[in-house]
Amino acid sequence: MEEPRQWATLSPQEFAQLQKYMDYSSRRVQDVLQQFYGTEALEQHRGGECLDLAGFRLFLRSYLELDPPEPLCRRLFASFQSGGGPGGSPKPGGGGPAGSSLISISDVSCYFSLLEGGRPEDKLQFTFKLYDKDGNGLLDSSEVKRIITQMMRVAQYLDWDVTELEPILQEMMREIDYDGSGTVSLSEWLRGGVTNIPLLVLLGLDRHLKDEGQHLWRLKHFTRPAYCNVCAGLLRGLRGQGLRCCLCRFTVHERCACRAPPSCISTYAKSRREAGVQAHVWVPGGCDASKCSQCQKRIKSFQSLTGLRCVWCHTKIHEECRPLVPPTCDCGVLRDHILPPAAICPVLLERQDSATPGEGTPPGFSTAEGQPLRISPVPGTHPLLVFVNPKSGGKQGERILRKLQYLLNPRQVYNLLQGGPGPGLTFFRDVPDCRILVCGGDGTVGWVLDAIDKANLPHRPPVAVLPLGTGNDLARCLRWGGGYSGEDLVRILRDMEGGSIVPMDRWRVQVLPQDAAAEGDPVPYEIINNYFSVGVDASIAHRFHVMRERYPEKFNSRMKNKLWYLEFATSESLFATCKGLKDCVSVECCGTPLELSAALEGLAVLNIPSTHGGSNLWGETKRGAGGAMIGTALPPAITDTETLKTCVQGH
Repeated sequence: MEEPRQWATLSPQEFAQLQKYMDYSSRRVQDVLQQFYGTEALEQHRGGECLDLAGFRLFLRSYLELDPPEPLCRRLFASFQSGGGPGGSPKPGGGGPAGSSLISISDVSCYFSLLEGGRPEDKLQFTFKLYDKDGNGLLDSSEVKRIITQMMRVAQYLDWDVTELEPILQEMMREIDYDGSGTVSLSEWLRGGVTNIPLLVLLGLDRHLKDEGQHLWRLKHFTRPAYCNVCAGLLRGLRGQGLRCCLCRFTVHERCACRAPPSCISTYAKSRREAGVQAHVWVPGGCDASKCSQCQKRIKSFQSLTGLRCVWCHTKIHEECRPLVPPTCDCGVLRDHILPPAAICPVLLERQDSATPGEGTPPGFSTAEGQPLRISPVPGTHPLLVFVNPKSGGKQGERILRKLQYLLNPRQVYNLLQGGPGPGLTFFRDVPDCRILVCGGDGTVGWVLDAIDKANLPHRPPVAVLPLGTGNDLARCLRWGGGYSGEDLVRILRDMEGGSIVPMDRWRVQVLPQDAAAEGDPVPYEIINNYFSVGVDASIAHRFHVMRERYPEKFNSRMKNKLWYLEFATSESLFATCKGLKDCVSVECCGTPLELSAALEGLAVLNIPSTHGGSNLWGETKRGAGGAMIGTALPPAITDTETLKTCVQGH
């Protein structure tokens, strides 16, 4: 394999921008290739299996579903001009001749397919077929090296230490030709790829809970000394790079990953013995500078794996203190939230312990053998069901998803982009004292509340919010804050234990068009959680929505979103597009028409006293020096249900 060169034709910022474009695009490389090979308009930009700059620009426009910035397009094109991709050299039948203005379609397609989402096995098969032009199912060593070159290139852009990855891929190259024929078949290529853990992580390893007991590896850069759980050696490199399991935090060198124990934590009881009492699950290391929970002495580091930590209660102890720790695990400070594996068991085990077989088991989760799982929570606890929107709050949602999978049982934490709230609500349907945590913005909260309505649960669980959105008005009113900014998740979960349950009104709105054939945007929800508006603020919100759908990469942080709102609000103030709203709207309350001002530009029906990121349109109540409210006495509270149907609250 050739020595890698510096492929710094794209800056880290430009590569991050390219990734954001890809995240929000709905197209795949296969779709674009079908268009290129089946459309005469694009044939003029192809020279055999090569592309010129104009054709590459069309490729990007079709693939990203937008017009890419010209500097990004030119630098990316230049990075492919040394045939076989940056770091490679011209190969027969591969990229364009050295110094030419053509690039290889196969190299471009291979590069982008490696960055796409999807199963690593599918990526390996697709990249193989890209270079198997004659369709005989065989690649020679030079063609395989070109695929490896693109993998190395992607790894360097993804901030991997390629000095650690390169010998692993070289070893794979030596072992992949199992029959020694000098060529690699598709089966040999797939067999070598799926057994190479660092390569699978690079390709986007995406394990689900159906893969019970398997590690969920992720590349990790450590800011302080860390040691491999396999060879006990220090993780070296520019940034102390290694692979760490998101579920048990077992840490390894990339070269040691194949020798790591294949079994990770169990998320449910697999036998009647395991279904009894939860035991500690100890993992060595990761305890530097911590205090031993048994002897209360500091756990000192001796340039090696230090101490033991339990995956479930997160207790840290000296190795010599382990015999003094009771074998039963109480799940630590989060015991009220955690659903230990002993509390989840296959229905078959429950039937063995019960005289009457259970019926109506929800298909929320099942074992690898297809046996449904049922929850039997620990008495006196309130198991937490967590929904996370990974796209909320920039990258915050993804980080919170991983942290909560470690702090709780992974079967309690759901990615809303993988099936929505339905599977989690079904699995927890018969848990009477469960609670729900929604990690996302107000729209995510509304999504989950709507799913709870439709699920028709026998017990309606209380809902807490970890605000990751832009405005977070609902979270403010419920006193969960205006936005998550990296606080300790353990402390937030502890605060939930003492939180009080507050009933909240939710209103149904019915929109009846006068002309059923008229064109217009559909009403997104029929339920009002925050407020319903017509006019200027609705126009601002609609413009924000349209712009975010068209250019999602520009809306990747809470601060940027607020600046966009400010821009749209300023332009509405200048141009007054909703002036004369009185002529288009009439309002009637309890049979009485209301007189509207001629200067009216907006009409809002509020359900909570917070809009537009924390604004209280009613105004703040003034208090005196002693804390007493200034003004008239409070009106009497109205509790009669019949009176509440027709009363109007003034301010």
